[in-house]
Amino acid sequence: MHRDEQLARLRDDTPWDLAVIGGGATGLGVALDAAARGFRVVLLEGEDFAKGTSSRATKLVHGGVRYLAQGNVALVREALHERATLLANAPHLAQPLAFVMPGYHWWERWFYGIGLKLYDALAGRRGLGDTQLLSTAQTRALLPTVRAEGLSGGVKYWDGQFDDARLAVALARTAVARGACVVNHCRVDGLLREGGRVTGLLAHDRERGERFSVRAACVVNAAGVWVDEIRDLDREPGTPSRAPMVAPSQGVHLVVDRSFLPGDHALLIPKTADGRVLFAVPWLGKTLLGTTDTPRDDLATEPAPFHDEVEFILREAGRYLSRAPTRADVRSVWVGLRPLVKPPEDDGGNTKALSREHTVLVGRSGLVTVTGGKWTTYRAMAEDVLARCAEAALLPARPAGVTVRLPLAGSPAEASVSLTRSPGEARYGTDLPALRALPGADHWLWRDGEGGLTEAMVRFAVRVEMARTVEDVLARRCRLLFLDAREALRIAPEVGRLLREELGEGFDAAASIGAFEALAARYLELP
Repeated sequence: MHRDEQLARLRDDTPWDLAVIGGGATGLGVALDAAARGFRVVLLEGEDFAKGTSSRATKLVHGGVRYLAQGNVALVREALHERATLLANAPHLAQPLAFVMPGYHWWERWFYGIGLKLYDALAGRRGLGDTQLLSTAQTRALLPTVRAEGLSGGVKYWDGQFDDARLAVALARTAVARGACVVNHCRVDGLLREGGRVTGLLAHDRERGERFSVRAACVVNAAGVWVDEIRDLDREPGTPSRAPMVAPSQGVHLVVDRSFLPGDHALLIPKTADGRVLFAVPWLGKTLLGTTDTPRDDLATEPAPFHDEVEFILREAGRYLSRAPTRADVRSVWVGLRPLVKPPEDDGGNTKALSREHTVLVGRSGLVTVTGGKWTTYRAMAEDVLARCAEAALLPARPAGVTVRLPLAGSPAEASVSLTRSPGEARYGTDLPALRALPGADHWLWRDGEGGLTEAMVRFAVRVEMARTVEDVLARRCRLLFLDAREALRIAPEVGRLLREELGEGFDAAASIGAFEALAARYLELP
């Protein structure tokens, strides 16, 4: 993805078939599906790809065990189908992961085991492995650091995990390869309207200040938790704001060393002391603890955790791990906002009761808004959006299913290294020869076991993956900010120097480094 080439295409006054607002999972999925069907597509993202919710997931590609417990069988069946599709289309970035649910009461192993057998049945031939009832000894063998006192066995089942931000970049690259125009750091400021209908959008490049008028037959608002801000741009002057579609929910994640969960199996507690779900997931060489589900009434780009959320995760993790993690053990803390669909009569007070399913709304002006859902079902959501666009006569109907067997950029035939291991060259799949051909392929800026970050990876992030800032590299092309914020701070100046080499004298390295250092400090701060 060459950003200058994409901006040159944006200057072309020829109308587009489809303009997508938002470069998260949903928007990128819509852009790729539409481009793969032959539509002329443009996608604009105001920050960086997956900057918001889509880089802050719990890193699970899953059908939703808790949704099954709520009786939402249709949602679970669809998600399990999409789980298999995602794992097949990007095996270097999404892989099967075994979970172990320890039991501390005699009935838990059988109760949860039966439910997870149903989970297997819903997956059918696209399942990842059979659910197994485990003895106490087997449970301890798979989870060496699980609390042994009172343990009465467990249940092993299969789901998946992924690198969400790198998957988003792969979606963007694949969309470009299929003909889409995709630009990050280009903010939508307004909508073009003619005769009460939306006919395009107004945007500006945040790097250079250049402004664009983009005409399109159909405009899709896929701005995640911020969709209501775009919907507000669509109202007639003098009319009141519409009732919000989204009630944001906050999910907090703490990252600690791999020694807290040294194996390749994730730990799942289906019901904590207050009824929530707790995960401990081996991810990219660290252990990810989470998550919370807390209502918020603001839409901060970088939301901060609440004191009670941090205490909850540490306290509950300590109840199930032989060594309780403390505040001093936390390498990084980060927060994501979930775009939960809000019924009109709901006051947003209980986000656990709101819908995780997605909603597609076509307004009177023709603006199409999509929100809700989850990463696992991004592809199915995109198909639903394009179906609604066709029903509303905004786009011609073209056959769906074009992305079911569409490998994403860099996708190899199969994975070579587990996502539980430190990130390294394996994440580049078939792009590895191109990566190694760049200067600095053997110069490691950060090293963690067999993985880490090389100088060549920074250059690749700029030349191929449209990284424009130190944050783009260390937060989303390489996940170091999310894994160890202090290490990310250490190498930020060197990354800034390399970006200056790649982007030229117009790049303000000092400003980019300074902004990243302020951000990384927040990822180290526990309330």
